[in-house]
Amino acid sequence: MSALLRIEKLEVVYARAITAIQGITLEAGKGEIVAVLGTNGAGKSTTLRAVSGFLGLDDARVTEGSILFKGDNLANRPPYLITKLGIVLVPERDKVFPNLSVVENLAASVPARGADRKRLEEMAFTFFPKLSELRGRTAGLLSGGERQMLALASAIVCGPELLLVDELSLGLAPVVVEDLAQRLVEIRGKLGITILLVEQNAAVALSIADRGYVLENGRVVLDGDAARLKNHPDIQEFYLGGAGERRSYRDVKQYRRSRRWYG
Repeated sequence: MSALLRIEKLEVVYARAITAIQGITLEAGKGEIVAVLGTNGAGKSTTLRAVSGFLGLDDARVTEGSILFKGDNLANRPPYLITKLGIVLVPERDKVFPNLSVVENLAASVPARGADRKRLEEMAFTFFPKLSELRGRTAGLLSGGERQMLALASAIVCGPELLLVDELSLGLAPVVVEDLAQRLVEIRGKLGITILLVEQNAAVALSIADRGYVLENGRVVLDGDAARLKNHPDIQEFYLGGAGERRSYRDVKQYRRSRRWYG
């Protein structure tokens, strides 16, 4: 499978002084769900912001490497140009316009060139029927799960080829997270889009992903297909709680570095 997105030896520096990610290489094929896992500060969100072009808001830049989308290097391009290419980010926070209604939030989304807005809006309500009941509700009055649904629906209306989702599970109850994860699978299946999912909840991410990458301290330390990652002892110990009481990996050991893990 040829890669729709390929990140090669990416380095991002904040404020011209702080290196946030170092030499990250990962890829996502057309129609895949790819999970990027790691603890706080591992570089997950920085990777998504680099792909989506929002690094400039944080006084950061890609200083080395490339971000290839269908072979075109996107490094340090502005967000509006990247969105036009069919890449849409669902951010970790500030997901919706709180003073607008559900319908107005969807109307604020700008479809990619050639996208059928009416069809995409209908698809969004099909994926999230709860939103259909809340069309006139002010977004700021929605529950956390409903806001996440609206953020995903707004992204769908943009007609993405590549959907970037930052921390799907943040602040949400497990039953809500599981439902949203299954909606992502449905969205991928019906729209044929590629999804790059950044997530701390490894169990949820690996339950729907085709492949995954584990980041620590701005580097990829493990990668492989989802089934193999779930069975890897380090993933079980530090992310899935398989070793009893969960401890920080920093208190026990550093991950064994490997170029690529195959099981």
